[in-house]
Amino acid sequence: MEALRQLFWASRPISWINTAYPFAATYLFVTQAFDATFVLGTLFFLIPYNLLMYGINDVFDYESDLRNPRKGGIEGALLAPKWHRLTLWSSVLACLPFVAYLIWVGNLASNAWLLLVLFSVVAYSAKGLRFKERPFLDSLTSAAHFVGPMVFAAALAGANLADPKLLALIAAFGLWGIASHAFGAVQDVRADREANIDSIATKTGARFTTRFAFAAYLLAGLLLLAVGGNASWVAIAAIPYLVVVGRFWNITDETCESANRGWKRFIWLNFFAGFVVTQFVIEAAIESGAV
Repeated sequence: MEALRQLFWASRPISWINTAYPFAATYLFVTQAFDATFVLGTLFFLIPYNLLMYGINDVFDYESDLRNPRKGGIEGALLAPKWHRLTLWSSVLACLPFVAYLIWVGNLASNAWLLLVLFSVVAYSAKGLRFKERPFLDSLTSAAHFVGPMVFAAALAGANLADPKLLALIAAFGLWGIASHAFGAVQDVRADREANIDSIATKTGARFTTRFAFAAYLLAGLLLLAVGGNASWVAIAAIPYLVVVGRFWNITDETCESANRGWKRFIWLNFFAGFVVTQFVIEAAIESGAV
Protein backbone atom coordinates (compact mmCIF):
# COMPACT_ATOMS: atom_id res chain seq x y z
CA MET A 1 0.00 0.00 0.00
CA GLU A 2 2.87 2.37 0.73
CA ALA A 3 4.37 1.67 -2.69
CA LEU A 4 1.03 2.45 -4.35
CA ARG A 5 0.77 5.66 -2.35
CA GLN A 6 4.22 6.74 -3.47
CA LEU A 7 3.42 6.01 -7.13
CA PHE A 8 0.09 7.80 -6.82
CA TRP A 9 1.66 11.03 -5.59
CA ALA A 10 4.57 10.73 -7.99
CA SER A 11 2.06 10.80 -10.88
CA ARG A 12 0.76 14.24 -9.79
CA PRO A 13 -3.00 13.42 -9.69
CA ILE A 14 -3.87 17.13 -9.66
CA SER A 15 -2.46 17.30 -13.21
CA TRP A 16 -3.95 14.14 -14.71
CA ILE A 17 -6.72 16.03 -16.48
CA ASN A 18 -4.23 18.38 -18.15
CA THR A 19 -2.93 15.61 -20.40
CA ALA A 20 -6.00 13.38 -20.69
CA TYR A 21 -8.37 16.14 -21.73
CA PRO A 22 -6.44 17.35 -24.83
CA PHE A 23 -6.44 13.79 -26.18
CA ALA A 24 -10.04 13.01 -25.27
CA ALA A 25 -11.55 16.26 -26.54
CA THR A 26 -9.63 16.20 -29.82
CA TYR A 27 -10.27 12.53 -30.58
CA LEU A 28 -13.96 12.76 -29.70
CA PHE A 29 -14.47 15.95 -31.70
CA VAL A 30 -12.76 14.64 -34.84
CA THR A 31 -14.13 11.07 -34.85
CA GLN A 32 -17.39 11.67 -32.98
CA ALA A 33 -16.86 8.12 -31.72
CA PHE A 34 -16.90 6.88 -28.13
CA ASP A 35 -14.96 3.70 -28.88
CA ALA A 36 -12.28 1.51 -27.31
CA THR A 37 -9.51 3.72 -28.66
CA PHE A 38 -11.07 6.77 -27.05
CA VAL A 39 -11.36 4.99 -23.69
CA LEU A 40 -7.91 3.39 -23.68
CA GLY A 41 -6.21 6.51 -25.05
CA THR A 42 -7.84 8.69 -22.41
CA LEU A 43 -6.88 6.27 -19.64
CA PHE A 44 -3.30 6.19 -20.92
CA PHE A 45 -2.91 9.96 -20.91
CA LEU A 46 -4.74 10.19 -17.59
CA ILE A 47 -2.50 8.02 -15.39
CA PRO A 48 0.35 5.96 -16.97
CA TYR A 49 1.56 8.89 -19.08
CA ASN A 50 1.72 11.15 -16.02
CA LEU A 51 3.46 8.49 -13.95
CA LEU A 52 6.09 8.18 -16.68
CA MET A 53 6.53 11.93 -17.02
CA TYR A 54 6.61 12.91 -13.36
CA GLY A 55 8.04 9.66 -12.00
CA ILE A 56 11.18 9.97 -14.12
CA ASN A 57 11.40 13.62 -13.10
CA ASP A 58 11.19 12.81 -9.40
CA VAL A 59 13.90 10.15 -9.68
CA PHE A 60 16.45 12.24 -11.57
CA ASP A 61 15.63 15.49 -9.75
CA TYR A 62 15.84 14.04 -6.25
CA GLU A 63 19.00 15.90 -5.19
CA SER A 64 17.68 19.28 -6.30
CA ASP A 65 14.21 18.56 -4.90
CA LEU A 66 15.77 18.19 -1.46
CA ARG A 67 16.68 21.90 -1.64
CA ASN A 68 13.28 22.96 -2.94
CA PRO A 69 10.72 23.81 -0.22
CA ARG A 70 7.85 23.35 -2.70
CA LYS A 71 8.45 19.63 -3.00
CA GLY A 72 6.56 17.14 -0.90
CA GLY A 73 2.99 18.22 -1.76
CA ILE A 74 0.69 18.62 -4.73
CA GLU A 75 3.32 20.72 -6.51
CA GLY A 76 5.74 17.83 -6.63
CA ALA A 77 6.58 14.65 -4.78
CA LEU A 78 9.80 14.15 -2.85
CA LEU A 79 10.50 10.55 -3.74
CA ALA A 80 12.88 8.75 -1.39
CA PRO A 81 15.71 6.80 -3.11
CA LYS A 82 14.30 3.44 -2.02
CA TRP A 83 11.34 4.03 -4.33
CA HIS A 84 13.35 5.11 -7.39
CA ARG A 85 13.81 1.70 -9.03
CA LEU A 86 10.16 0.78 -8.42
CA THR A 87 9.00 4.08 -9.90
CA LEU A 88 11.08 3.72 -13.07
CA TRP A 89 9.97 0.15 -13.69
CA SER A 90 6.34 0.84 -12.85
CA SER A 91 6.17 3.92 -15.08
CA VAL A 92 7.51 1.98 -18.08
CA LEU A 93 5.50 -1.20 -17.53
CA ALA A 94 2.26 0.74 -16.95
CA CYS A 95 2.67 2.43 -20.33
CA LEU A 96 3.63 -0.58 -22.44
CA PRO A 97 0.20 -2.19 -23.05
CA PHE A 98 -1.41 1.17 -23.86
CA VAL A 99 1.39 2.21 -26.20
CA ALA A 100 1.29 -1.19 -27.93
CA TYR A 101 -2.45 -0.86 -28.52
CA LEU A 102 -2.26 2.75 -29.74
CA ILE A 103 0.50 1.83 -32.20
CA TRP A 104 -1.49 -1.19 -33.40
CA VAL A 105 -4.60 0.88 -34.18
CA GLY A 106 -2.62 3.90 -35.34
CA ASN A 107 -1.22 5.07 -38.64
CA LEU A 108 2.22 6.21 -39.72
CA ALA A 109 1.63 9.83 -38.68
CA SER A 110 0.03 9.06 -35.31
CA ASN A 111 2.70 6.47 -34.43
CA ALA A 112 5.45 8.96 -35.23
CA TRP A 113 3.82 11.60 -33.06
CA LEU A 114 3.27 9.17 -30.19
CA LEU A 115 6.91 8.09 -30.19
CA LEU A 116 8.04 11.72 -30.40
CA VAL A 117 5.84 12.67 -27.45
CA LEU A 118 7.14 9.77 -25.37
CA PHE A 119 10.72 10.69 -26.27
CA SER A 120 10.10 14.26 -25.09
CA VAL A 121 8.76 12.95 -21.79
CA VAL A 122 11.87 10.87 -21.16
CA ALA A 123 14.32 13.42 -22.58
CA TYR A 124 13.05 16.17 -20.31
CA SER A 125 14.42 14.57 -17.14
CA ALA A 126 16.52 11.48 -17.89
CA LYS A 127 20.26 11.56 -17.25
CA GLY A 128 22.26 12.15 -20.40
CA LEU A 129 19.48 14.11 -22.11
CA ARG A 130 18.09 16.51 -19.50
CA PHE A 131 16.20 18.83 -21.87
CA LYS A 132 14.92 20.57 -18.74
CA GLU A 133 18.42 21.99 -18.28
CA ARG A 134 18.59 23.50 -21.77
CA PRO A 135 17.12 27.03 -21.59
CA PHE A 136 14.17 27.63 -23.92
CA LEU A 137 14.25 23.98 -25.03
CA ASP A 138 13.02 23.22 -21.50
CA SER A 139 9.84 25.27 -22.00
CA LEU A 140 9.31 23.93 -25.53
CA THR A 141 9.67 20.32 -24.36
CA SER A 142 7.37 20.89 -21.40
CA ALA A 143 4.73 22.36 -23.72
CA ALA A 144 5.06 19.28 -25.95
CA HIS A 145 4.05 17.12 -22.99
CA PHE A 146 0.58 18.71 -23.06
CA VAL A 147 0.04 19.71 -26.68
CA GLY A 148 1.49 16.35 -27.80
CA PRO A 149 -1.59 14.33 -26.77
CA MET A 150 -3.74 16.77 -28.78
CA VAL A 151 -1.62 16.44 -31.94
CA PHE A 152 -1.42 12.66 -31.51
CA ALA A 153 -5.21 12.42 -31.16
CA ALA A 154 -5.73 14.52 -34.29
CA ALA A 155 -3.34 12.31 -36.28
CA LEU A 156 -4.88 9.13 -34.87
CA ALA A 157 -8.35 10.35 -35.83
CA GLY A 158 -7.23 11.13 -39.38
CA ALA A 159 -7.39 14.93 -39.18
CA ASN A 160 -5.49 17.06 -41.67
CA LEU A 161 -2.56 18.34 -39.61
CA ALA A 162 -1.74 20.86 -42.34
CA ASP A 163 -5.09 22.63 -41.93
CA PRO A 164 -4.35 26.31 -41.08
CA LYS A 165 -7.04 26.48 -38.41
CA LEU A 166 -5.77 23.34 -36.68
CA LEU A 167 -2.18 24.57 -36.91
CA ALA A 168 -3.20 27.85 -35.28
CA LEU A 169 -4.94 25.99 -32.45
CA ILE A 170 -1.88 23.78 -31.94
CA ALA A 171 0.42 26.82 -31.95
CA ALA A 172 -1.80 28.63 -29.44
CA PHE A 173 -1.89 25.63 -27.12
CA GLY A 174 1.88 25.26 -27.51
CA LEU A 175 2.48 28.90 -26.57
CA TRP A 176 0.19 28.39 -23.58
CA GLY A 177 2.34 25.48 -22.42
CA ILE A 178 5.57 27.38 -23.02
CA ALA A 179 4.28 30.30 -20.96
CA SER A 180 3.14 28.06 -18.11
CA HIS A 181 6.48 26.29 -17.89
CA ALA A 182 8.48 29.51 -18.09
CA PHE A 183 6.51 31.20 -15.32
CA GLY A 184 6.66 28.04 -13.23
CA ALA A 185 10.46 28.10 -13.48
CA VAL A 186 10.63 31.63 -12.05
CA GLN A 187 9.83 30.54 -8.49
CA ASP A 188 12.78 28.10 -8.54
CA VAL A 189 15.50 30.45 -9.80
CA ARG A 190 17.51 30.52 -6.58
CA ALA A 191 16.92 26.84 -5.71
CA ASP A 192 17.95 25.74 -9.21
CA ARG A 193 21.06 27.91 -9.20
CA GLU A 194 22.12 26.46 -5.86
CA ALA A 195 21.70 22.99 -7.38
CA ASN A 196 23.56 24.03 -10.56
CA ILE A 197 20.46 23.38 -12.69
CA ASP A 198 20.04 25.49 -15.80
CA SER A 199 16.60 26.62 -16.96
CA ILE A 200 15.04 29.40 -18.96
CA ALA A 201 14.63 31.33 -15.70
CA THR A 202 18.17 30.83 -14.38
CA LYS A 203 19.55 31.78 -17.79
CA THR A 204 17.53 34.95 -18.42
CA GLY A 205 16.49 35.94 -14.90
CA ALA A 206 13.17 36.04 -13.11
CA ARG A 207 11.99 39.36 -14.58
CA PHE A 208 12.71 38.58 -18.23
CA THR A 209 11.20 35.10 -17.91
CA THR A 210 8.02 36.48 -16.36
CA ARG A 211 7.62 39.00 -19.16
CA PHE A 212 8.38 36.29 -21.72
CA ALA A 213 5.59 34.18 -20.23
CA PHE A 214 3.21 37.15 -20.34
CA ALA A 215 4.01 37.70 -24.04
CA ALA A 216 3.49 34.00 -24.83
CA TYR A 217 0.07 33.97 -23.11
CA LEU A 218 -0.90 37.14 -24.96
CA LEU A 219 0.17 35.73 -28.33
CA ALA A 220 -1.73 32.52 -27.63
CA GLY A 221 -4.89 34.50 -26.94
CA LEU A 222 -4.43 36.59 -30.10
CA LEU A 223 -3.95 33.46 -32.19
CA LEU A 224 -7.22 32.06 -30.88
CA LEU A 225 -8.97 35.33 -31.72
CA ALA A 226 -7.53 35.17 -35.23
CA VAL A 227 -8.95 31.67 -35.73
CA GLY A 228 -12.39 33.15 -35.20
CA GLY A 229 -15.65 31.38 -34.51
CA ASN A 230 -15.92 29.46 -31.27
CA ALA A 231 -12.15 29.52 -30.84
CA SER A 232 -12.45 33.22 -30.02
CA TRP A 233 -14.29 32.31 -26.84
CA VAL A 234 -11.36 30.16 -25.71
CA ALA A 235 -9.20 33.30 -25.79
CA ILE A 236 -11.16 34.48 -22.74
CA ALA A 237 -9.32 31.86 -20.69
CA ALA A 238 -6.04 33.71 -21.30
CA ILE A 239 -7.18 36.82 -19.44
CA PRO A 240 -6.83 35.47 -15.86
CA TYR A 241 -3.35 34.16 -16.70
CA LEU A 242 -2.31 37.57 -18.00
CA VAL A 243 -3.62 39.19 -14.83
CA VAL A 244 -1.76 36.76 -12.55
CA VAL A 245 1.56 36.95 -14.44
CA GLY A 246 1.25 40.72 -14.86
CA ARG A 247 1.27 41.16 -11.08
CA PHE A 248 4.88 39.90 -11.08
CA TRP A 249 6.02 42.16 -13.92
CA ASN A 250 8.87 43.65 -11.85
CA ILE A 251 9.88 40.52 -9.95
CA THR A 252 13.60 40.06 -9.25
CA ASP A 253 15.82 37.04 -8.74
CA GLU A 254 15.90 37.86 -5.03
CA THR A 255 12.10 37.80 -4.76
CA CYS A 256 11.56 34.91 -7.20
CA GLU A 257 9.89 32.69 -4.60
CA SER A 258 6.96 35.13 -4.46
CA ALA A 259 5.92 33.83 -7.90
CA ASN A 260 4.74 30.69 -6.14
CA ARG A 261 1.57 32.58 -5.15
CA GLY A 262 0.76 33.01 -8.82
CA TRP A 263 1.74 29.45 -9.65
CA LYS A 264 -0.67 28.08 -7.06
CA ARG A 265 -3.45 30.07 -8.72
CA PHE A 266 -2.52 28.43 -12.02
CA ILE A 267 -3.41 25.02 -10.57
CA TRP A 268 -7.03 26.15 -10.28
CA LEU A 269 -7.02 28.41 -13.33
CA ASN A 270 -6.28 25.31 -15.39
CA PHE A 271 -9.70 23.98 -14.44
CA PHE A 272 -11.31 27.26 -15.53
CA ALA A 273 -9.46 27.09 -18.86
CA GLY A 274 -10.63 23.49 -19.26
CA PHE A 275 -14.22 24.59 -18.71
CA VAL A 276 -13.95 27.27 -21.40
CA VAL A 277 -12.39 24.82 -23.86
CA THR A 278 -15.13 22.30 -23.08
CA GLN A 279 -17.77 24.86 -24.03
CA PHE A 280 -15.93 25.46 -27.30
CA VAL A 281 -15.87 21.73 -28.09
CA ILE A 282 -19.57 21.36 -27.26
CA GLU A 283 -20.58 24.37 -29.34
CA ALA A 284 -18.44 23.22 -32.25
CA ALA A 285 -19.99 19.75 -32.03
CA ILE A 286 -23.50 21.25 -32.05
CA GLU A 287 -22.68 23.41 -35.08
CA SER A 288 -21.31 20.40 -36.97
CA GLY A 289 -24.43 18.38 -36.18
CA ALA A 290 -22.53 15.86 -34.08
CA VAL A 291 -24.90 16.34 -31.12
